[in-house]
Amino acid sequence: MTNPQQTLDSIDHASTVQSIVSAHQRSLGLETSSAAVYKSTNNAVYNAANEACLRMGFIDIDADCVAKAWQAQTERTGHFDAARWPTEPCDFGIQSLPRKNSFASCPQQLGLYAVLPDAAWVGRMARVGVPTVQLRFKSEDPAAIAQEVQAAVKAVQGTNALLFINDHWQAAIDAGAYGVHLGQEDLDTADLNAIRQAGLRLGLSTHGYAEMLRADAHAPSYIAMGAVFPTTLKRMLTAPQGTGRLSAYASVLRDYPLVAIGGIDAARLPEVMASGVGSAAVVRALVAATDPEAEASRLQSEILKLCIQNSQKSTL
Repeated sequence: MTNPQQTLDSIDHASTVQSIVSAHQRSLGLETSSAAVYKSTNNAVYNAANEACLRMGFIDIDADCVAKAWQAQTERTGHFDAARWPTEPCDFGIQSLPRKNSFASCPQQLGLYAVLPDAAWVGRMARVGVPTVQLRFKSEDPAAIAQEVQAAVKAVQGTNALLFINDHWQAAIDAGAYGVHLGQEDLDTADLNAIRQAGLRLGLSTHGYAEMLRADAHAPSYIAMGAVFPTTLKRMLTAPQGTGRLSAYASVLRDYPLVAIGGIDAARLPEVMASGVGSAAVVRALVAATDPEAEASRLQSEILKLCIQNSQKSTL
């Protein structure tokens, strides 16, 4: 096995791959595979990092992102370190914020983020003090969508809740919502300039490094990362990320408000919030609760407590 710190001309591919896997597989919570076929380039660091990431279960485009970042990190520091997983934004090509194309800002810590099926639910959770709510209303009827979005905007009036509208960006603009939340597939069709010019905040969903970098290019108000745990509410094209990867993602995107989503409940909050995110999105933990209002209050109190504890730890 290689010394974790090496000069660029002393890297042995096979042993370096094993060093990376040995150093990070457990902390990232990944299963190894020996069937990975890496991209062969003229850069030894990229080659080793790419194969190691593939062996640890990263999809091709994410393995490519990490390998490029590891190459950049090595060139920046002047040495290769198998134990040092890339977490510096600059190594991923991420520029400092704010930027000319940045969307309006939102709180760094969005707290409990309730994703809700209709305006009635939005009003219930806003009135009990949930700080961030999202209307995820599923319909193909434009009139019904406009009516529900307008009702949700009205439902949060007189409360401190910040309302994001999932998908229906034009209706959100028309109704004067606080913000819009879009998935990766929506980036090809939504008019982002219209959302920005209307002054609405923008949240974007991501499911790995490549999607994180795509989201960052648009300088959104916040970035959501998941699915952290298995969820039955939505068919996911990517495997659950786990809190190990979530922590790595949060380090790279440290300048953004970050929201963790996917299978999160009260029992999982401590490990989720320990990753460095400032918000946890919940769906079933609220809408399926026996007493949603009481559960919302409990979850929000727990998130606030954990944020304070994590902040105190970071200053020690």
